[in-house]
Amino acid sequence: MALDEAALDTLGLSTLWVRRGGALESGSAADEGAATVAHEAAHADDPSMPSATPRREAEQNPDGAAWDEVDFAPVGSAPVRAEARPVARDDDVATLDWDALDARVSACERCRLCEKRTNTVFGVGDRAADWMLIGEAPGENEDKQGEPFVGQAGKLLDSMLRALSLARGENVYIANVVKCRPPGNRNPEPDEVAQCEPYLQRQVALLKPKLIIALGRVAAQNLLKTDASISSLRGRVHRYENVPVIVTYHPAYLLRTLPDKAKAWVDLCLAHDTYRQALTDSQAAR
Repeated sequence: MALDEAALDTLGLSTLWVRRGGALESGSAADEGAATVAHEAAHADDPSMPSATPRREAEQNPDGAAWDEVDFAPVGSAPVRAEARPVARDDDVATLDWDALDARVSACERCRLCEKRTNTVFGVGDRAADWMLIGEAPGENEDKQGEPFVGQAGKLLDSMLRALSLARGENVYIANVVKCRPPGNRNPEPDEVAQCEPYLQRQVALLKPKLIIALGRVAAQNLLKTDASISSLRGRVHRYENVPVIVTYHPAYLLRTLPDKAKAWVDLCLAHDTYRQALTDSQAAR
């Protein structure tokens, strides 16, 4: 896997050089771990180097409890509760092509999220991509621009893609679990996810990706129908609509929790290995 050194530097995973027998100046375990992962990644084609994929951190805090991704709701905000609307039936969603599906989403009023949106955020990228990235919901900037993952989190996501020799719009498609922004950037409610899921299912069916990366706890839990922590979901291959799914941290979380960038890189290595295996299986099935 060709590596983009600038992207690795943005991820905080650039190689650190020290005098033989010396120690890292920072002395921190996080810096040392990031340097080790980056060093292994840079030598991925060297058969003498072990793969980064099997490396799994214990992800335990000093009290023994698993670390988890924090919610992104503003401090002091309360979840918005409203009477759930009955699930609307659009039996023809499964027959729509890309343009018709986009138009259906743009006019959607299935749930209360339509009431305060500026734009729906359908998705963006290569509609013949092998890689599909799925986040939880649009934020304020996404709602304004109608495109997923813009702003600083989007820039970090682009760096993560470059580290895999990928780029937004080139063999990559990006979408969200729900297509409208929840007020105050709160997590989407279960009924809101249920109303939007037929759209996501149709996007997956049209795209036929070889791999899905779930970005963040909320996306992973809704895709996989689980309440498990992101710590327990990472490091394994799951499935959504019979497509392999790798779980990693949301870029916005990584911006605030820099040491976990090294863990995210391990997830990306697993995603790369899983994608290569999917390609091999696809070719063998022909």
